[in-house]
Amino acid sequence: MTNRTERIRAQLTQVFSPSSLEVIDDSGKHAGHAGASPEGETHYTVRIVSDKFEGMNRVAMQRAVNAALKDEFETGLHALSIKASAPDG
Repeated sequence: MTNRTERIRAQLTQVFSPSSLEVIDDSGKHAGHAGASPEGETHYTVRIVSDKFEGMNRVAMQRAVNAALKDEFETGLHALSIKASAPDG
C-alpha cells in the first residue's frame, strides 16, 4: 500500500502527463482543524503544469484535478489547494 502522496502523484501523472508536478502534504499545518486526522494525509497542495489544461479556465482545471482525485476524497483527503496551468500559463 502506498501513501496518499504517492497515490496522488501517480493518479495525476496518469491522467494529465504533467510537465511539472509537485505534491505537498500540508496536513501538519492543519492539526486540530476540521477534517484533520492525527495520522495526517488529509490536506495537500498540488502544483501541476500540463498540456491537457490548454484552453481551460482556472475553475475547469481545478474541477479536472478534483475529479481525477475523487477516490482520494472518498477515502479521507479533506482539502486540496490546486495551482494548475498549461505550459504557457
